[in-house]
Amino acid sequence: MSSPILRTRPVAAGHWRAFLAVARHLNFRAAADELALTQSAVSRQIQALEDEVGVPLFLRHTRAVELTGAGAQLQRAVAPALERMDAAVRLVRQTAGRRSVAITTWASFASMWLIPRMEEFQRDNPGIDIRIDASDVQVDLDTSDVDLALRYALPNGATGGGMRLFGEQLAVVASPWLLKSNSTPLRTPEDVAQFTLIEAGDAHRTHYLEHLSWRRWFDTHGLTKLQPARWLYFNYAHQIAQAALAGQGLALARMPLVADALARGDLVEVLPGHRMDSPLSYWLLVGPRSGQRPEVQAFCAWLQAQAQATRAAIGDGPA
Repeated sequence: MSSPILRTRPVAAGHWRAFLAVARHLNFRAAADELALTQSAVSRQIQALEDEVGVPLFLRHTRAVELTGAGAQLQRAVAPALERMDAAVRLVRQTAGRRSVAITTWASFASMWLIPRMEEFQRDNPGIDIRIDASDVQVDLDTSDVDLALRYALPNGATGGGMRLFGEQLAVVASPWLLKSNSTPLRTPEDVAQFTLIEAGDAHRTHYLEHLSWRRWFDTHGLTKLQPARWLYFNYAHQIAQAALAGQGLALARMPLVADALARGDLVEVLPGHRMDSPLSYWLLVGPRSGQRPEVQAFCAWLQAQAQATRAAIGDGPA
């Protein structure tokens, strides 16, 4: 007996919409009402889909419809895919004819540096829409619909062709309340051992984060055997800063990300003569199809002005 010939052509999107409507309602009439079709038209689409797939997707009972195992498997796969497609279509319709800039960056930088500054750009450029995609996943500017990438990296292939916005130093910071509540003054690097020290939980498992670790700060100051009262670990830089603001310990913070909190007095730099240089920098990369658009150029110019202000605040050199 010969094996059945498997079909490989794509299935029409209309068949999938009919399938999902029936799967939601488990009723052909209700699905037809949702789709503004006749019940017989929906039945024909489901039958055509089952012919294409090669297996039954529904069990038809006298007064009920039930998904088969294959139908349930396809529902789990197809529903999110169509939802993403519909969301993309809505976004395209909303932005049609409008000027917009799409930026990809990581969550801590978006929340601690970019978003607090955005009001000024929006005030001066009311006709430009901004879309920020905050994710730890690095987006490929050559293939995505993103215009700009703001990255935190060593000078390497990932920053090729990019503009360095600013570098950084690491500083010991704490809330004023924590320092006032501690009976022993904090004057020397050894004194940090009295406190809880806040650190990235994966600092010793991720190569570049080792540059940001308390252990490196200890080694820099000849304190290789120092152990603090306790450790407190978080995954993200904004969580570390939030814990320091809440008085939960001392943080070895990235100066560009806490400069505003230091200027407001929400955080205090402890041991200001004991900062530690970081080899990492903050970079701006422009997508290959985006650089000539006026709205992208305007945003880049604004970013560079903001970066210059940050360099001045943290004592960094020119870009």
